[in-house]
Amino acid sequence: MANPLQALRDRMAEYHIDAYLIPTADFHGSEYVGDHFACRRYVSGFPGSAGTLLVFPHWAGLWTDGRYFLQAEAQLQGSGIRLMKMGQPGVPTIEGFLRSSLQPGQTLGFDGRCVDARTGRRYHQLTKQLGAKMNHERDLVGEIWPDRPPLSAQPAWLLEEAYAGLSRGEKLRQVRGDLAAQGAEVLLLTTLEDIGWLLNLRGGDIACTPVVLAYLALTQEGCLLFAQGAAFSPEVLAALEADGVSLRPYEGIYDYARRLAQGQTVMLDTRRVSTTLLTSIPTGVTLRDRPNPTELRRAIKNPVEQANLRQAHLADGIALTRFMYWVKTQAGAPGLTELSAAAQLEAFRRADPHYRQPSFDPILAAGDHSAVIHYSPTPASDRPIPAQGFLLADTGGHYDTGTTDCTRTYALGELTHQQKVCYTAVLQGNLALADAVFPAGCPGSVLDYAARQPLWARGLDFNHGTGHGVGYLLSVHEGPQSIRWRAAGGRETPLAPGMVTSNEPGVYFDGDYGIRLENLLLCVEKVFPTGDFLGFETLTLTPFDVDAILSEQLSPREKALLQDVQMDLNQIGAWNVLERELAEKGSALNPDAPVWVEGERYFASLYFQDSSGDWWKALVRRELH
Repeated sequence: MANPLQALRDRMAEYHIDAYLIPTADFHGSEYVGDHFACRRYVSGFPGSAGTLLVFPHWAGLWTDGRYFLQAEAQLQGSGIRLMKMGQPGVPTIEGFLRSSLQPGQTLGFDGRCVDARTGRRYHQLTKQLGAKMNHERDLVGEIWPDRPPLSAQPAWLLEEAYAGLSRGEKLRQVRGDLAAQGAEVLLLTTLEDIGWLLNLRGGDIACTPVVLAYLALTQEGCLLFAQGAAFSPEVLAALEADGVSLRPYEGIYDYARRLAQGQTVMLDTRRVSTTLLTSIPTGVTLRDRPNPTELRRAIKNPVEQANLRQAHLADGIALTRFMYWVKTQAGAPGLTELSAAAQLEAFRRADPHYRQPSFDPILAAGDHSAVIHYSPTPASDRPIPAQGFLLADTGGHYDTGTTDCTRTYALGELTHQQKVCYTAVLQGNLALADAVFPAGCPGSVLDYAARQPLWARGLDFNHGTGHGVGYLLSVHEGPQSIRWRAAGGRETPLAPGMVTSNEPGVYFDGDYGIRLENLLLCVEKVFPTGDFLGFETLTLTPFDVDAILSEQLSPREKALLQDVQMDLNQIGAWNVLERELAEKGSALNPDAPVWVEGERYFASLYFQDSSGDWWKALVRRELH
C-alpha cells in the first residue's frame, strides 16, 4: 500500500466514519505492542512507543508526549500529519480537539478491542453530547493492511518458585480471597503482566516484555486461561492444569463474557479491559469496577524477589561497569557507533548465565542525540561515538533474578563548565531522592521535588516523570506507583515497602546534549523512636562518571551520599564473582588492587589480565576530592 493514510480515509468514507482514532495499543493495554498491533506506526510512519493518531478526511494529527517531540517532529515531516505536543500550551487534548471538531451527525470510529473501557465510555458520552455517533466495531487499519503480521504465539514457559517467591497455587488462593472480599464471583484479567504474575507464566509475545497474549477468568471453582494453544507445550499445560488452570481458545473470551449469567457479580478494572470486552457482558450482570487485585500484589516484591533482585543488579552492575571502562577508552575508535556500543553492552550482560533479554530497546545516544529523551539508534540514525561530549546510555535487562533499568551519561572527552554544572545538578537530584525519608502513605508526587529542585534552582527542568515502577521479569514500566509531580489520572498509590521504583532526573538541550542518571530504588522501612517511616535502598550497582562532576558544587552531605552510592562491589561479592570468572579463563586478579591512579583513590578497582594479554579495568568506586 503506497499511502496507508489515504487508504484509511477511503475506507472511512466507505463506512461513513468521519474521524478515526488509532492508539498505540494491543487488546491488553500493553505499553509496548507486537508487530500485529502496530497500526498507528503503519499509518503514520512514526515508530515511537507512545502516541495516538486521529484522522479526519482533510486533517490528521499525532498526539505524543515530551519523550518524542524531537523524534516525531523529524519523522512526520512531509507525511501530512501534524504533531500535537501533549501537555504543551495551546495544544488541546484528543477529547478537547474532538469536542471542537466533530459535528452533529458525524461518526467517531475506533477498534474497541484496543481502547480501554473507561476511555470508550468517555468517547461515548462525548459523541452523545455533540449529537454525533460512535462506532467501535471496525478495525479499519486491519482491512487496509496487506501482509499484516500474524498474532504472536511464542513458546510459553513457567517461572520457577525459587525466582517467583510464591507458588502459583498460593497466588491463586490469595487473589480468590481478594475476590471474595469484594463480594464478586468472577475476576476478569486482561493485562498480560497481571496474568503472568498470577500464574508464574512467561512468554515472548511482546518484544522486551516476556509475556503471553492471554485473558483470564478466575472463580472460586476454577481458572480459565484464554490463549493460543500453539504457545503451550504439554509440560507447561500439565503444570497449569495441576493447579486448576484450564486452557481455552484466545478469541473465546468474548463468548465467555456474553455467556455470563444475569445476577452474577464480575470484578474488573475498566481502565484495563477493552471497550469491546465490556460491551460483550450482558446488562444483567453486576460489575465491580476495581483495580485488579494482582496489580498491587505484584508491585510489592516478596522477600525472595527482593533477594533475587539484588543479585540481578550485581550481575548488571558488573556488565555496566565493564561497559563504562570500555566505552570511555574506545571512544573515537574506528567502527565504534551507537549500535555497536549497544551490541557490546548486550554481550557484557549475556556473560551472566541468568540473563535472558533486554528489558527495552537500548538507548545509546551520542552528541545531540542525547537531547532526544527516548532516542533509540537505528541503522538509519546510527552515528559514530566520538571522544568528546556525552554519551547517554539508558539500558536494562531481564534476568531470572529480576529486571534492571539503568541510565548513565558518560563523559567521553573534555566537558564545558556548563555541562559539568548540569551533570552535577542532575546527580544532586538523584542523590536527594535516594536519600528521602517519608511517612507511610506518602505518594510519589510528594517526593518528586527532591529530584527536581537542584534543576529548578537553575531554571531547568525535564519533560518526563522522575520514577516508574519496575516489574519482576515482566514489564520494565509497571504501576501502580510513580514519582511525578503531575500525578497521572488523579489516582495515586502510596509507596510501600517492597516496591521498586526508578529514580531518573535529567536535563535536555535541543540540538546540543542531554543528561540522565537513573538508579532503581527499593522502598524499605525506616524505624525511628518516634515511629515508622519509609526510605529507599539503591539497587543499581554501577558508578556515576566522576569525570563529569563538579566537586565544589556538592555539599559535604552530597559527597557522603555519592560515596555511599558509588558502591564498593568488593564488599558485596563482586570480587568473588570476577575472581571465579577469571579462574575459568586461566587468569587472576592483580594482587595490587586497589591502587592509586593519577593521585585519586580507586576503591575496588579491579585489574586483571585476560588470555589475550590485554589489561582491563573496572572502575567501581572512586573517592571524590
